[in-house]
Order: sequence, then structure tokens, then C-alpha cells
Amino acid sequence: MAKESTLTTSDRMQDLLLDSPGFPEFLLGLATISASLLGPGRPFSCTITMERDGGPATVASSSEEGRRLDETQYAFNDGPCLTAVRQQQLVRVPDLTSDERWSDYLKAAVREGVRSALAVPIAVDLPVRASLNCYAHTAGAFNEETVELLEQHAASMSRVLRIALRLHGAEVYPQHLRAALKSRAVVDAAVSLIMLQHRGGRNGALEILRLAATSSNRRISEIASDIVRGVRLPAHQADGA
Repeated sequence: MAKESTLTTSDRMQDLLLDSPGFPEFLLGLATISASLLGPGRPFSCTITMERDGGPATVASSSEEGRRLDETQYAFNDGPCLTAVRQQQLVRVPDLTSDERWSDYLKAAVREGVRSALAVPIAVDLPVRASLNCYAHTAGAFNEETVELLEQHAASMSRVLRIALRLHGAEVYPQHLRAALKSRAVVDAAVSLIMLQHRGGRNGALEILRLAATSSNRRISEIASDIVRGVRLPAHQADGA
């Protein structure tokens, strides 16, 4: 049954490559297909990370939450999906609240409501490396059967993604996009840290960043970079005053 499902999914991915107007649309379709494998109506997010020349990026995500979780990880330069990409090995986190790896990032992800994660490497041609990343709001969401399904899916995805990279290589990771993604990732990481420190919501953390930037006449990305490096905001800025 699992084999039949994998073959059907493989056909869908090949059709997606033929029908997509460009590389971003193809990747978005891959992320959406991946999320649909985990069951309709279930709160899973799936993303695809690609790294080339030492710079990772979430090139597609089935949800805004998934993109944010990946890019917060990039700002810390460590985490499950980066480990899967760089070491090309499967990474499973059954319960983020009890795992001692990548502690800063996992605390930020838990604050977002995530309880378990799975990252599966996707074999592609060097110098590009890739992984499929999945997040769930419940602990233990990725059992042995689910892991096997997603490993088979990643193997099928590998074949069609290698073809797509050869067709659309120049579109994968332009320099200007890399800079924009890095800046956004740093801001997301800073927001997560502020949420952890103040036990508040995302909107409140963004407002603290905005006010700090306004009062110091600096860019939000500069303030965010300081926070990620461990610099604490002055008391009146941290309180949003």
C-alpha cells in the first residue's frame, strides 16, 4: 500500500515539473504534496531547505509557520533541518521540550507551538544539498511508519528535484535573494527570543523591535542582529517604552 502511494506521488511530482511555470512554483508544489502525505486537515507544516555555498534557504513551505521555523533556525545557524542538510542524515525530534540538542532554537520553536519535528535529507547533485522538513503541534507525531513513508517520498523527490535543478539551476539561489532571506531569518530569530524573554506574543515582540529601531534610529535588522548575538536591549526599549 505504501509503495502504491509512493508511485502515485511520484507521478504527481513529475506532472508538477512539467506543468509548473517556474522553479519557485514547482518547489511550492513539492512542499504542498509533502504536507498532504501526512493526512488532510492535520496541522503539519512541510518545508524544503536547500543550501549552496554555505548559505541555507527555505525555498518552499506549505505554510507561513513552516517558513518562519526554518528561517529562525538559520539565524542560529544550527538546528534539525540544518543538521539533516549538512550531514545528510535523518533527524527526528519526538518531543522538542525534552530534547537537549539545539536548545536555543528548540525553545523558540516550542514558543511557536511546535512539539515534534522530522528532517529528511534529499539526495541532489553537489554543490546543492537539500532536506525535507516537517513540523507538528503534537509530541511523537512522526512514528516509524511515518518516517518510512517520508524517506520513500524524499527518495522519489530526489529524482525529480535533480532534473529540476539542471533545468532551472540559475534560479535556485541568486545572491540578492540570499541577502534578503538572511535578513528576514535574523529578524524572525530575534522575535522568537523576545517572545521567550517576555512570555508575550509575536505581535508584541515585533512592536518592541520596531520601537527599539525607531528610538535608536537604526534598522530593525540591525537591532535583531544584536539580540541574536546576545546583546540585551536597554530597559526602556525592552519594555516597549
